[in-house]
Amino acid sequence: MKRKFYIILLAVASISTVACKKDFLEKTPSEQISNEQLDLLAIQDPTILNGYINGIYGKMFEVGSGGTTGHDDFGQKGYDMYADMLAGDMVLAGTNYGWYSNIANLTATVNYTVNQAYMPWRYYYSIIYAANTVIESLGGNDANPEEVVKAQMIGQAKALRAYAYFYLANFYSKEGYGTGNEKILPLYIVPGTVNNPKSTAKEIYDQMVDDLDDAIVKLDGFSRGNAKHAVNQSVAKGLLSYVLAARGANADLQRVVSLTNEIISSKEFNMTDSLEAVANFNEAGELQNLQSGFNSVSTKSWMWAVDLTLANNLDLVSWWGQVDLFTYSYAWAGDPKIIDDGLYAEIKDQDIRKRQFDEDLWPINKFFAPDRRIGGQRNVITDYVYMRLDEMVLLNAEANARLGNSAAAIASLKSLLKLRFADEADYSYVDGLSGSALLKEIYLQTRIELWGEGKTYLALKRNKESLTRGSNHLFYAGDTYQYNDPAITFLIPQAEELNNPNLNK
Repeated sequence: MKRKFYIILLAVASISTVACKKDFLEKTPSEQISNEQLDLLAIQDPTILNGYINGIYGKMFEVGSGGTTGHDDFGQKGYDMYADMLAGDMVLAGTNYGWYSNIANLTATVNYTVNQAYMPWRYYYSIIYAANTVIESLGGNDANPEEVVKAQMIGQAKALRAYAYFYLANFYSKEGYGTGNEKILPLYIVPGTVNNPKSTAKEIYDQMVDDLDDAIVKLDGFSRGNAKHAVNQSVAKGLLSYVLAARGANADLQRVVSLTNEIISSKEFNMTDSLEAVANFNEAGELQNLQSGFNSVSTKSWMWAVDLTLANNLDLVSWWGQVDLFTYSYAWAGDPKIIDDGLYAEIKDQDIRKRQFDEDLWPINKFFAPDRRIGGQRNVITDYVYMRLDEMVLLNAEANARLGNSAAAIASLKSLLKLRFADEADYSYVDGLSGSALLKEIYLQTRIELWGEGKTYLALKRNKESLTRGSNHLFYAGDTYQYNDPAITFLIPQAEELNNPNLNK
């Protein structure tokens, strides 16, 4: 590995010259069409709204969609990295450039003036604004148009609105759902309204559930073809499963079991198999399983994802640039993102997921550009995953365990583990687990399976768990934080506090 770090040191100078060019930093944001213009266009041709909805999907991976020129501002996958670092499982192992330092050292969460506290807020509320505009143009929140295409567009828009509120509720509410009475976020469901006061967690979650229930109905029969960036009925069910699991009442958990069973039994997707989960090499060091790398939208386990092409114009300012050794960017050039050594130690040696990481704990055999040339991918065409079937299997196991259905929980968990171990005897220990021990095992397997995918933070909050940073963290190594510690939840940003006089009324 000395050669790897030698190459990294040589890269620092070359990448810094690119990163500082003005034309590279400045990204022109997408223009917002006015509500009135959109209404007129929708009357003339309702399908015009499909283009507007695709613009919302585009914002999910757009550079600068959080309102800054920062190289950590590139949509959902950037905030997945925030989540993984706040949860402690992703370690920022170098600070040559400083991106993510405010997250890793937990200053962005206690200082509401920094960009990192502002970016998620702006990004998710811009998604909400755009979704509200589509819904209003098609008749409003109570509309049930007879035209199938209109109904499907409302369904997508409502699912996207719920998606945005869900992440806001996790990032900006330290208790998550809490008692439901805590005031956490302003709620906007009609375009044009401004400066609303904070609504309660119950009001926010009730709106998410209502939106997703309606989306599931309206998306029945919707076919997106190969366009996995679009929300279909299964993705809406997956989002609702996350929302209900976070709210956590018994009736909610029972619905999580039902919804995830429906997704799994539909056979629309397969679980990530062993050849997709980790790179395998021959004696010459050549990659043998090209389906590995978590880099292709065609992967059958991927439920919600985007097919990135050269036309998307992504380069070092991207998730791949920040995480992948084989992409020309920050991970390669001196700011690696690696697995917490405490979590790595908990992965059994017989588990193939241990091989996703090298001896320096880099994820080079889980996430990689196919050519596997260090710093080789200059223009990013490796794809982004937002949701995969394995998440639904783990949510199913978790919900069953929380309901006391140990046998069903174990069955779901083992359906995943049999794809990660060659010998059933190596994971048969889960048969003897129940109660809190079973829940902790499911939580551990969730952290292992979904490392680097932005989902551990959500699991930490809904399970009311604690995290202890491993010894390889640059900041606060060995420190323990509860799920509701203010250090791992953002404050509402200063811009909102200053510009919304009704916020705290």
